[in-house]
Amino acid sequence: MAKADYEEATRGGGADRQAEFKDDRKGVIGHLHHILHQNPALVPLLVLVGAVIVFGFLNANFWRISTLSIIFQQIGIVGLLGIAQTLVILTAGIDLSVGAMAVLSSVIMGQFAFRYGIPPSFAVVLGLAAGTLMGAINGVLVAKLRIPPFITTLGTWQIFLATNYIYSANETIRSQDIDAEAPILKFWGNSFVIFDARVTYAVVLLLVLVAIVAYVLRATAWGRHLYAVGDDAEAAELAGVKKDALLIQTYALAGFFCAIAGWVMIGRFGSVSPSASTGVLGNIQAITAVVIGGISLFGGRGSIVGMFLGALIVGVFEMGLRMAGADAQWTYLLIGVLIIAAVAVDQWIRKVSA
Repeated sequence: MAKADYEEATRGGGADRQAEFKDDRKGVIGHLHHILHQNPALVPLLVLVGAVIVFGFLNANFWRISTLSIIFQQIGIVGLLGIAQTLVILTAGIDLSVGAMAVLSSVIMGQFAFRYGIPPSFAVVLGLAAGTLMGAINGVLVAKLRIPPFITTLGTWQIFLATNYIYSANETIRSQDIDAEAPILKFWGNSFVIFDARVTYAVVLLLVLVAIVAYVLRATAWGRHLYAVGDDAEAAELAGVKKDALLIQTYALAGFFCAIAGWVMIGRFGSVSPSASTGVLGNIQAITAVVIGGISLFGGRGSIVGMFLGALIVGVFEMGLRMAGADAQWTYLLIGVLIIAAVAVDQWIRKVSA
């Protein structure tokens, strides 16, 4: 420090000076990076709006309320699995068993009601509890035994899926039987009409749960701890966060949402089927919605709203391309491009932020 500066500081001349921080962001790119870093759901929102506009111009019927309501119905199960997957991925983990937990939970609800004669409403409660227990098992294996989430859930996915077939004897409970003896199992498949749109209860449920989880993640200490563990687990522990307990809670909550998805599946498909495609494809569909929704696979960044937008993007592309008469493979191609682009954007944001 120069002598003049030293003397000025000792006289108190520097007391009124404020700390200045140099902003290394430059120009439009820098401002864009800052905006994306602060609002990770912005990119999927822009993609969604753009897709709706493009497909609407290709086929004017795409903009009909009835068409949009069908899209919402189609993403109901994926959206619920996406909530479960989002919670886990925000902790820098991953759950490959979400689809299997959903199917096994639905089978438990059906089998308890029909095989054992348990009151259907209580059978639903037991199915929800079973899903929560399955998630908690994943959490214990990850938090206490320190088995990597990928390996843990890859193993439990196989276990839950096999248990599903063994326990159910691969028998499907038919729609007419459910209607006659346990209509509550198909509750979320009921609907009401708004204008020209048929809206199922499952759509309302998804919107409500997205709003609740968004609030919990944004405005509660538990939500902030979740982000902290995903961003830097060691630092979070030093700050007093009980990491192991939080991980177990997170995986258990994910299992609960998967069980809800299983309940919704019965109403959506009209039957209890152990061979439902969700058991195999649900994991990929949920991860796709999460990644396209701008949630970082490295944990600690993203929002449940982004996941919801990601699920909508997949639904819009599937419906839009179908109405345009395109080959179904174009859907997979474009969604694959979106996944890679979403991860590339996340990497860019993280690199510039470092």
